[in-house]
Amino acid sequence: QVQLVESGGGLVQAGGSLRLSCAASGRIFSNYAMAWFRQAPGKEREFVARLSWSGLRTYYADSVKGRFTISRDNAKNTVYLQMNSLKPEDTAVYYCNAQGTPDYWGQGTQVTVSS
Repeated sequence: QVQLVESGGGLVQAGGSLRLSCAASGRIFSNYAMAWFRQAPGKEREFVARLSWSGLRTYYADSVKGRFTISRDNAKNTVYLQMNSLKPEDTAVYYCNAQGTPDYWGQGTQVTVSS
């Protein structure tokens, strides 16, 4: 089993930056592709970014491409989401996801971007 704990959320003005962290414990973290999703109030959870288990392949939603960067440190069992040039529409609860069989999810961290 994998346990995921997100941190780094908060309140930031538009144009600002935040870095989210997701610390994993349990089964071998490096075997899993890792992803970030987000869910805004009244909306469905949506994909944000994904990183292969090797760290060599990344995928981003069009809405965050060029502004967000996903990375991982397998030695620290941690995946990061660097978010730059934040917009009010980025406001959401951000969830870390370990993609395997089964999937694992964290509890989420709130990101609020004020205009």
